[in-house]
Amino acid sequence: MALTDSSTRIRSGEELDASQIDPYLKAHIPGLGGEPRISQFPGGASNLTYLIEYPGHELVLRRPPFGHKAKSAHDMGREYRILNHLKDAFPYCPKAYAHCTDPSLIGSEFYVMQRVKGIILRSELPAELNLTADNTGALCRSFIDTLVELHKVDYTACGLADLGKPEGYVQRQISGWCDRYEKALTPDAPHWETVKAWLNAHLPPDHPTPAIVHNDYRFDNVILDPHNPRQIIGVLDWELTTLGDPLMDLGNTLAYWIEANDPPEVQRMRRQPSHAPGMLTRREFVDYYAERAGIQIDNYDFYYTYGLFRLAGIVQQIYYRFYHGQTQDKRFAQFVHMNALLEHMSLKVIERSSL
Repeated sequence: MALTDSSTRIRSGEELDASQIDPYLKAHIPGLGGEPRISQFPGGASNLTYLIEYPGHELVLRRPPFGHKAKSAHDMGREYRILNHLKDAFPYCPKAYAHCTDPSLIGSEFYVMQRVKGIILRSELPAELNLTADNTGALCRSFIDTLVELHKVDYTACGLADLGKPEGYVQRQISGWCDRYEKALTPDAPHWETVKAWLNAHLPPDHPTPAIVHNDYRFDNVILDPHNPRQIIGVLDWELTTLGDPLMDLGNTLAYWIEANDPPEVQRMRRQPSHAPGMLTRREFVDYYAERAGIQIDNYDFYYTYGLFRLAGIVQQIYYRFYHGQTQDKRFAQFVHMNALLEHMSLKVIERSSL
């Protein structure tokens, strides 16, 4: 079994025309020669990611998905700019090489970046890593430390002060995701009315120190060093990054953090090995984050519930494309059931909350 993340055959309907891409890449990236070989990375449910291999060079191309897209989503130029401005202050960013705005080449804009070759964890820890519970705990803390490090980046010094509007971020996220969810509704999807009302009734003030918010920080978006799997060497998928409340970003990550004691139906939704021996629980995750960030977090229930609702909004947007035949990716057929489970999880959090 190969531990480094591997590309596979391109999915039907998502092919790229090498004869169009090759001249563009050779004109914009020095040192490329020969014919490109193109394959697709199977992970991810939003932007499409391809591996383009030349003799001696490996590149990664990112493009938006086919079909219906949420307004302002999938901005390739924005993601390209974030990588270029952030890489010196946050060395986990891949180097971005070129951004193409001409849709005639592949039907949309795209950008190309370096391939950071390493291990990307999926639902289980590979046995070949031979990680003890202590090793896994160290990896988990490294994962949290990297998020704290991102949240401490001086975004003004990076030239990213115009990336977002931190003031009113919490309220804007709740109202924005309520609106986006409504626009992506299908007849078979839950409505989330109780959760939406609870979130609006318990809005906390914005964090006093705004930060760069990754908005999709989870294990399958980080790259581990093949020679030291406890070491993170790359962070991927910057398409949703903005400026805002770092605790909302923490809530986003917690929504994906399924721990060992969660029930079987929740375990089936797990996409990362957050249940493995040595991994922190959600409560321990929050406490360690707060310790490393030097802050106190009193209303963790709000941020976790927000994360679950936002994740349901993303899931529903993807399911909307499948429901209306805009994508043939059969992985998305069950997303409406995932949405319903996320609502159930949110209601359980609200029932137990002291807020």
